[in-house]
Amino acid sequence: MALPTFTMQQLMEAGVHFGHHTRRWNPLMTPYVYGVKDKIHIINLNKTAPLLHRALVALEAIAAAGGKVLFVATKHQAKDIVKDAAERCGQFYVNNRWLGGMLTNWTTVSQSIRRLKKMEADIENADKLGLTKKEVGVMTKEVAKLREIFGGILDMHGIPQVMIVIDVPREMNAVREARNLDIPTIAICDTNANPEMVDYPVPGNDDAARATQLYCDLFVDAVLSGIEKRLGGAAGKKVEASMDDEHDALEDEIKDKEAKQKTRASASRAERREKMADKAEKADK
Repeated sequence: MALPTFTMQQLMEAGVHFGHHTRRWNPLMTPYVYGVKDKIHIINLNKTAPLLHRALVALEAIAAAGGKVLFVATKHQAKDIVKDAAERCGQFYVNNRWLGGMLTNWTTVSQSIRRLKKMEADIENADKLGLTKKEVGVMTKEVAKLREIFGGILDMHGIPQVMIVIDVPREMNAVREARNLDIPTIAICDTNANPEMVDYPVPGNDDAARATQLYCDLFVDAVLSGIEKRLGGAAGKKVEASMDDEHDALEDEIKDKEAKQKTRASASRAERREKMADKAEKADK
């Protein structure tokens, strides 16, 4: 399977060139705007095409190296498309709500995922465990809530190596977390987005379902092409092992940062208590 290709006609037919109303505009998108029609910004597809190709090349390389891909889109018109795309290429997705710290606080998130899996196992073995109908009902409701949040990342086992975002302003929390962890981000940037926040900006319509479907089809094909290359040669396996080591090191680094933050917080609390004690002593005197 080769790297997916596309034509300018496909981009036009999908409505990729339609931006937002001129009042919803980020000046940083100026280089990618062709003009204005009926108070709607028109995106320059001559800029979109090479940037989209660049993003597909990067995505294929990451998949070929064994990297995990996380699709992120929580808007109504994109959530089902993104879920389907992630499942088609065996990757991961967040399409309901981005939980703060989903990447930067992965240790806590992984605990919630383990708890979810345990509750699902307990519900299946309710009779053996002697659980009442009420207990099973309460657990079932909680499982449904947790599945809405974590359903697409249950088997991710660590942070991804690349993140794909459909609407940058809407998913800004996810983008910031990816930046903090140096995770490459491929993002569809409409005319209200900040392209400097992501590594691989792709100027394009992020509202139209047809456009979103086109992006996701291309991303899926790029991931599958990369996986095929990885499975086809020993070189790919070496790179994959290298990325696993990198991932473990990154997880250790995150844990160290969390430990240091807790230590600093404890020290500052102790310092405040000492100051309050000094003030109380002086007041008594």
